[in-house]
Formats: sequence, C-alpha cells, structure tokens
Amino acid sequence: MKNLKLNLLFIAVAAIVFGGCKGLSKMVDNASTVQYKVQPSPLETHAGQVEVTINTTFPEKYFNKKAVVTATPVLKYEGGQTEFEPTVLQGEKVEANNKVIPYAGGSYSYTGKIPYKPEMLKSELVIQMSAQIKDKTPVEIPGIPVAIGVIATPTLVQVDPQAILIGDKFVRETPESYNAEILYVINKYDVRNSELKKDEMKALNQQITEASKSDRYALKGAKVSSYASPDGAEDLNAKLSENRGKSAEKYLSTTLKKLKIEEADQAEFLKVVSTAEDWDGFKKLMEQSTIKDKDLILRVLSMYNDPAVREKEIKNIAEAYGEIKDDVLPKLRRSQMIIEASKVGYSDDELKALSKSNPDTLNVEELLYAANLETDNAAKLALYQKAADKYPTDIRPINNVGYVNLQMGNTAEAKAAFEKAKTIEDNDVVKNNLGAIALIEGDLAKAEELFTAAMSAGDAVNYNLGIIKIKQGDYKSAVNYFGNKPSFNAALAQLCNNETEKSLTTLDQIGETDCAWVYYLKAVAGARAGREEVVLTNIRLAVEKDKKSEIKAYAVKDCEFRNYVATEGFAAIVQ
Repeated sequence: MKNLKLNLLFIAVAAIVFGGCKGLSKMVDNASTVQYKVQPSPLETHAGQVEVTINTTFPEKYFNKKAVVTATPVLKYEGGQTEFEPTVLQGEKVEANNKVIPYAGGSYSYTGKIPYKPEMLKSELVIQMSAQIKDKTPVEIPGIPVAIGVIATPTLVQVDPQAILIGDKFVRETPESYNAEILYVINKYDVRNSELKKDEMKALNQQITEASKSDRYALKGAKVSSYASPDGAEDLNAKLSENRGKSAEKYLSTTLKKLKIEEADQAEFLKVVSTAEDWDGFKKLMEQSTIKDKDLILRVLSMYNDPAVREKEIKNIAEAYGEIKDDVLPKLRRSQMIIEASKVGYSDDELKALSKSNPDTLNVEELLYAANLETDNAAKLALYQKAADKYPTDIRPINNVGYVNLQMGNTAEAKAAFEKAKTIEDNDVVKNNLGAIALIEGDLAKAEELFTAAMSAGDAVNYNLGIIKIKQGDYKSAVNYFGNKPSFNAALAQLCNNETEKSLTTLDQIGETDCAWVYYLKAVAGARAGREEVVLTNIRLAVEKDKKSEIKAYAVKDCEFRNYVATEGFAAIVQ
C-alpha cells in the first residue's frame, strides 16, 4: 500500500513536469518561425554606443498562453559577449504586467544599446530566449542569429587636435627718424651759427653719420619743412618760408655730400616743402600755452578763415598779443629737418648662426623668429625654451614650448607648458591648447567647454570641435565645423553624415599622402558608393602604405566590405 502511494505520487509529479515541458516544446521546436527585423543591419556604433532596434513577430499558435519568456539580445565576438537589456514577455493567461503576446500571434519592438568595444567589429547578434510556465524549470529556446558584425567607421576618427602657435613680431626693418629744427629771426632766412651749435643739431649730425656707416641702418630719405609765422603780409611770408627752406636744404645737402650721397640722388632723397603762414602750428602752441585770453584767440581761429582777418582780430586783443609776439610767433619761424631711416635686423642666416652660437644676444622677437626658421622640432623646442627662460612673463615662448612638445607627442610636457602659459594670460589660444590636451586625454566634456570658450582663436578651434562632434555622433555639426578645408576627419564626417560623394571629393583633394588610413577611408566610401574599382585601388594603396601592418586584419573584419571580402580581387589584397 505504501509503495502504491509513492508510485502514484511519482506519476503525478512527472505528469506535471513533463506536461510543462511538453507545453513549451512547441516553442522550442518552432523557434525558427519567429521573425526578426533588425535595424540597422549590420549594427553600427555611434558616440561609443551600439544601438539596435529589433522588431519581433511571433506566428499564430506559437506563444504558449501560460509561458513567460525572457528575450535577451546578445552580441557575441571572439573572446566574449555582451548582453543587451532583456525583455520579459508573457502569454495571454499569465497574470503579470509584462508585454502580452497573444496565442493568435503578435509582435513587439525592442530598442537597446551597449558600449562599443573593438572586439565587436567581427561579431554576431543572437536573440536568446528562455521560457517557463509558473515556477517550473526554464527551458532554453535555441538562439537565433539575426545580424552579423558592427560597422565602426566613426571610430576611425583621428584624435589629432590642432594646438595654436603664437607668432613672433620680428620685423626685419624698423623705421626710425631723426629730426632737428632751425629757428630764424623775424623776416630773416639765413642760418645762424648759434642754431648749428645746438645740441639737437649735433645729435642729428651724429645720427646721420652713424646710420650711413653702419650695415644695420639704411637712410631712406630726408625732408625739410619750412614755415613763417602768421603775422605780416602773406606774400612776404610766402617768400620768407621758401627762402628758409632753401637755406635749410643747403645746409642739409652739404652734410649729405660729406656722407657720399651724390647730388643726383638727392633730388629723390631730399624733399622741401614750405608753408607761408603756419596757422596750424600757431593753434597748437596756443592750445599748449597759459596765455591769458587763449580761449578767445582760439575762438577767433574757428570763426574766421581769412588770414588777414584772423591777424587783425588777434592784434585787437592787445594784452594777449604782447605775449604771443614774444612767446609764440618766434617758435613758428623755422625749418624742420627730418631724416627717415630704417634699422636692418639680422638676416635669416645670421639668426640661425647666432641662435646656435650665442642665443643670449638675441631678443625675444629674434629668438621666436629663429625658432620658426628651424625644421627640426628638437631645435625649435630648445629655442622656445631659451626664450621662455629669458622672458618668463611673455606668454608666447612657453605656449610655443607646449605646442612643439605636442607635435612631438610629449603630452605631459605640453600640458605643463600650457598650464604655465595660463598663469601668465588665460587667453583663447591657451584655452584651445588646453582643450587639445583634454581631448587627447579623453575628457570630451572639458575639451568641448574649453574649445567653446576659445572660438575667437581661429580655425584650429573649429577643427577640434569637429573631432568632438564625430565622437558624439553629431556628424552634421562636425561637417559644419570642418568647413571646406580637406582633411581625413572632414571626409570621415561627410561619410558618416551620408555625404558619400562629398567625402570622395574631399579625399581626392587631400592628394597623395603617406597616411594609409586616407586610402582606407576612400575604399570604404567606394564600397558605400558601390564602386568596386575605387575599393580595390584604394585598399591596395592602404595596405602598401600601412607601416604598422594593421589594415589587412581590420579590413577582413570590417562590415563595410561585406560585399567584397569574399571576392577574388579583395581577398588577394587582404589575405
């Protein structure tokens, strides 16, 4: 009796277990009848994520009314797998709050994303489902592959942010002028010896002499401007002014002859201009004076343009005119002599030599300019560092130390230099350069903040923001930031923005290059355009120029070439 009861219990349990399994067996057996529509297919990565939308349709009489199904998209790749968020579905007789799939057939749409990893380039998306009835042991439904591979073309973006060099202000020729003034006695035009002995005249002669003898100076021209004071008859003043110009010209010509400037050259070198009545000079001196009633006199000048009327009205101001006659008018009876010269700086060859033999003799502009003449980055860096040490409050040398270090791949040294430059002046150039460091270090948020604050620094900022927008998956903005200047990243942005023909044009504009990835990207664009010749020509060039020998292995996995990878021509290149 006891054995009979045990046997009946076993049969009852078995019936329950096998009954549950039998209820799910149809779902297992007919798993292939479930339809999946995957978008995109192949999968794609944008902004570091792989996002997929899967529309699943269950046929009539497939979904067990009592079943609870957990569906999980899984991306499988060499060395591992990554699961998307699962979805729980239920039959129409299950009392729960999951998505209901009717026995008569139904569908559901799923969207999820996972972080991209390079291993996912060659992968397989599988829908794994497990089903159970109540608290019975779950039954695994065979996984169904629904998509192959991940297109990762946006990850080819070259993180090569552009730093900004601050240029020198070196000027090869610096203009200089030397001047002196000869004063005359009223109604006279002869040059008095006392005038020639003045300190300013001695200085003028010395300056002309030194400039004529030095290889570092070049005399450019001379000008004599002669004047008469605005008192007396206008025709007399005109004659006086002209004769004063001639007397000053004669003196200056004699001086120039001693310096071996020939008379034939003097016609071009020496110019003489005379002003009959120097009302402008009079006004200027009046404005600077403390003469009583000067405002009244200045008002007369503004009210009347006729010289005779002006002179009459001023003389009527009897008390003030006495001071004018003694303190102002004598200063207007003059000839001004101006010599134009230029100081000639070191030649490029001289700067190169001095920068190596004796850089301490060079000023900051010469050091910065000399550094720019160098083609070797190590030599550039040494000169910029020398300038930074010698001129610690000038932002340019230390900023440029950072710039060259960045060109050399010395990110830590570049960052230290840019941070130091910031303590001198936190300008837009420094913001951009520190943004470049942040971008290289992978801090996109900080980099974008710095670049956005540095927009006035020029095209480099736009290029750098273009890189960030590619990484963020905002390809339209990236295209706008790159503008019309051809580059690998500009072509990549256009390709990712579905502007395939523009991308091909941009890549053509780059021309021949040693960068293998330019040709690789052109092959990708050719594949999207369905041009086999473009694909084969450029994948071959990419492989030939690939110094790191990484393109072959990448191309075999790249779903961009899914229509070509098995062809004889493509296989011969990448195998």
